[in-house]
Amino acid sequence: MEIIDLQGHPIRKWTIGASTFLAYPEAGARLMNWHLQMADGSFRDVIHWPENANLDEIAHVRGGNPVLFPFSARTFCDGELGFWKGPDGVRRPMAQHGYARQGKFRLESAHDKGFLAKFIPDEAAREAYPFDYDFSVRYRFEQLAFYVDFELKNLGKEPLPWSAGHHFYFAMPWHEDLGRKDYMLTTGAKKAFHQEPNGKLALVKDFPDPANFGDPAIVDLIRTKLKTNEIRFGPKGGEEDIVIKAGDTSRPDPWMTVVTWTLEDSSPFFCVEPWMGPPNSPEIKNGLHFVSPGKSEVFSVAVSLG
Repeated sequence: MEIIDLQGHPIRKWTIGASTFLAYPEAGARLMNWHLQMADGSFRDVIHWPENANLDEIAHVRGGNPVLFPFSARTFCDGELGFWKGPDGVRRPMAQHGYARQGKFRLESAHDKGFLAKFIPDEAAREAYPFDYDFSVRYRFEQLAFYVDFELKNLGKEPLPWSAGHHFYFAMPWHEDLGRKDYMLTTGAKKAFHQEPNGKLALVKDFPDPANFGDPAIVDLIRTKLKTNEIRFGPKGGEEDIVIKAGDTSRPDPWMTVVTWTLEDSSPFFCVEPWMGPPNSPEIKNGLHFVSPGKSEVFSVAVSLG
């Protein structure tokens, strides 16, 4: 591991075999980029990071892996966006995707295979989520894979709600002669939803799975009831699949969620996002997890090639 200066910011770099990983642990525990050096000397991005991204505004950069904590996406309280109601019945503010992606972290350790960073809540985060806890993010890198653990420790006296997630920006397409329609996604989901303007989930009766990334029906599609914890995508034929494994059991929680999203047809990325539960979990109650006092819970995700 080495530290490089980028726009006056200390970025950590790991080179492991053909893979290079860049991360900024202190700024949102953000994994920024994963790229490979190919046999012909060229490079291929796996995790997209835009050139000349402003690291002073890293929370707004569309790239890497923003950490979504304590809740993923949009939350509502009685139909009003930007709020949530805790188990104590108190209505509180809640930013979209929570507060970790724009928050500061303390680097607890860094070594030749990864890092561990702990969230430092600011005033806005404490107002929205005023509990006694430790939230940490741990990355471990390998030549053709990485592993990331979210761990929430409840230091208080009441059960602690959460439903965190990842927002992986995968580079796509990664072949010059292919387009999005030439890449296939398989999730094994039995149900899919869209989020309505009031925060409720609307069932999508017919949705493609497997699906190609050129299909507009998969943008902002919320998939649940997964048959396995494995999500696969890549060129038709499956010879270069990217594999995401979410959770530690082959049969995931019934409300574990996979969301696919992109900004525009021309965007050089497509997000495939494993979440602990669907958006607005505090209100709809599905996919909402609780950590008992004195206990901790870990949400583990692995991303690998082939």
